Amino acid sequence: MTTSSVQLHSALPRVLGAAATGAILAIGARSYLSWADRRSAQTCQDSDTLCVTWWNLTALPLILAVTLLVLTITYKHLDIRPRLVIIPPTVLLAPIPLAVGAGRGWSAVALTGAAWSGCLALAAWKRSRVLALTASTAIFLAAMILTYH
Repeated sequence: MTTSSVQLHSALPRVLGAAATGAILAIGARSYLSWADRRSAQTCQDSDTLCVTWWNLTALPLILAVTLLVLTITYKHLDIRPRLVIIPPTVLLAPIPLAVGAGRGWSAVALTGAAWSGCLALAAWKRSRVLALTASTAIFLAAMILTYH
C-alpha cells in the first residue's frame, strides 16, 4: 500500500466518527430549538407585546457551548488535530447549512451535520485538505443558495 492509501485508511474511521458526532449534534440542536420554540409559543400565547423567554435567550449560547465541548472531546478521542483549526469553523459556520437542513426535515439536518463535520475533520490531513475544504465550502454555498434563492 502506498503512504496516501494508508493515511486514508487511518483517517476514515476518524472522519466517520466526526460525521456521526456532527449528525447527532445537529439533530440535538434542532430538537432543542424546536422544544424551545414550542415552550416560548406556549408561554407567550396570551401576550400582545414582544415576548422574550429564557429559552429563546439561552438556545444559541447553549447549543454552541455543548457543540464546542462535545467536538473537543470527540476530536481528542479520535486524535483529530489540530483541533484549534478545525473546531471554530465547524461551530461558528455550521448554523447556516443546518438552518437550511432544518427547513427540509430531520434527515436533512442529520445529513448536513454529518457532511459538514466530516468534511472539516478530513481537513486535518494535509493530503485531503483541499478536497475537504472544497466540499465543506460547497455545502456552505449550497446552503446559502437555498436560503436566499
